[in-house]
Amino acid sequence: MAKLYFYYSAMNAGKSTHLLQSSYNYRERGMNTLILTPKIDDRDGVDRVSSRIGVSSPAQAFPEDEDLLALVQERHEQGPLSCVLVDEAQFLTRSQVYQLTDVVDQLDIPVLAYGLRTDFRGELFPGSQYLLAWADELKELKTICHTGRKATMVVRVDDQGRAVTAGAQVEIGGNNRYLSVSRREFKRVFNDQSSVKPAQVPLPLKPGLD
Repeated sequence: MAKLYFYYSAMNAGKSTHLLQSSYNYRERGMNTLILTPKIDDRDGVDRVSSRIGVSSPAQAFPEDEDLLALVQERHEQGPLSCVLVDEAQFLTRSQVYQLTDVVDQLDIPVLAYGLRTDFRGELFPGSQYLLAWADELKELKTICHTGRKATMVVRVDDQGRAVTAGAQVEIGGNNRYLSVSRREFKRVFNDQSSVKPAQVPLPLKPGLD
């Protein structure tokens, strides 16, 4: 029986790598998959999903007003789909998450959605909120904070590596703009009153994609 899965994590936990590996596993067995990615995330160009370890695959980019049930149904009629995989699922709208539940319930096609759980302020993304509420199975992908603790939160940094504590929820960027940190480190950064400037957070050596 098909299910809706939500694989969530902080950045750099290998979400895109896991997605691409899952798609490869299906295709290796002669099954068709459909990889979807929101148009808003164009870090590696449109219509492509890439991981920071260098693997990539063509994907179908969609806007925020796309009917994902209709899109999947059309592709399914062209050739039976065995799985639908969604990258950067935090950018889905409420309606699109509902449409993915219809892909599972009406078309009996499993859906694997991958995304961040929270933004740089510790708030849920809309897509993640409804995936957490409606997915059949929730699976956490783990990564490590620079302190050595498990990283569960994301911090946005400026060009000097200082934490940014205000701004628009969506600002596309890789390791040069976002870091994964533990909840304890996240609270330290946001509660640091020792300076007018935001707290300093170590920057990674190289920018990259999840």
